[in-house]
Amino acid sequence: MRHGKKHNHLGRKTAHRHAMLSNMACSLIEHKRISTTIAKAKALRVYVEPILTKSKDDSTHNRRTAFSYLKSKEAVTELFRTIAPKIADRPGGYTRIIRTGYRLGDNAEMCLIELVDFNEVYTSGEKKTTTRRSRRGGSTAKKADAAPAADVVEEAVVVEETPATEEVKAESAAADETPAEEASNETEEKTEE
Repeated sequence: MRHGKKHNHLGRKTAHRHAMLSNMACSLIEHKRISTTIAKAKALRVYVEPILTKSKDDSTHNRRTAFSYLKSKEAVTELFRTIAPKIADRPGGYTRIIRTGYRLGDNAEMCLIELVDFNEVYTSGEKKTTTRRSRRGGSTAKKADAAPAADVVEEAVVVEETPATEEVKAESAAADETPAEEASNETEEKTEE
């Protein structure tokens, strides 16, 4: 009986199962995503996520522990060199399982298992800043801030209209000036120069 046994045997003996999971973990680390069955992907997720957590702290002990699971120097180097810096701030959940349908030969349910931080479709590089929105009208402070902005817009419109009227006033003032005032204005300009 298999009562209370938590892991999936995957139809293999222990040595075969560990070798298969080690190979799949190396492939996942090297290629960042692999296609497999749902059962194998779930078993791989349980196998590889503790290794990824250990890789966040680069020490000799953690490298040797990762090597004991992976059995591949290249995979360990890739893990600690490129993957660990990208997952450093993630508190877990390093892999994602995406179901892709059923295999043609035996109708087994297939999926993609991938490293979350290496998918360019879902992570677009820049984080969106979210703002909280409410359905209510808002506070009175916001309304008070909005009112001066409307005044500024109205003043801008008035400023745009005033130069034309000032030109008309300047022309009428020039026509009304007497010749004596014009002479005094000319002497003031010469003294300024």
